[in-house]
Amino acid sequence: MSFTRRTTIATIALSPALATAQQAPSGGVAVEQPWMRAAIQGGTGGAFLTLRNSGTQPDRLLSASSPAARAVELHSTVRQGDVMRMLPVQAVDVPAGGSVTLRPGGLHIMLVGLAEAARAGGTVPLTLNFERAGAVPVQLAVQAAGASGPAGQGHQH
Repeated sequence: MSFTRRTTIATIALSPALATAQQAPSGGVAVEQPWMRAAIQGGTGGAFLTLRNSGTQPDRLLSASSPAARAVELHSTVRQGDVMRMLPVQAVDVPAGGSVTLRPGGLHIMLVGLAEAARAGGTVPLTLNFERAGAVPVQLAVQAAGASGPAGQGHQH
């Protein structure tokens, strides 16, 4: 088999892994299982993921952005009496050698004013902006509207 043919076959075989594995800048923060629930055009969608810091210095998620939304906000869900409320947070601390999971009912990222519907099976681009690691682009895997977690076990660096 020729080198070109082997390279082509290897590229095709690895393309799903390449699509979900992106190297973070030197800060050492990996983004694992980025996902969101399906949402309507013009609506709001929550984004969820795990931030794993393999570095020796703590880092902070300062903000996020997406061309797919009018605004992107960091939120926490807290109970106030009998009511659950979403409150904005300034940053999400990611300890050195530790991880933080953004999940439904807790810390999460809100995409406000979606330019297009986020449909199950698709992806939505999101850039996470860290104090040390800088900008880390990821693709959110869109799950069904009632999903409680990501469908796959992939991760992004």
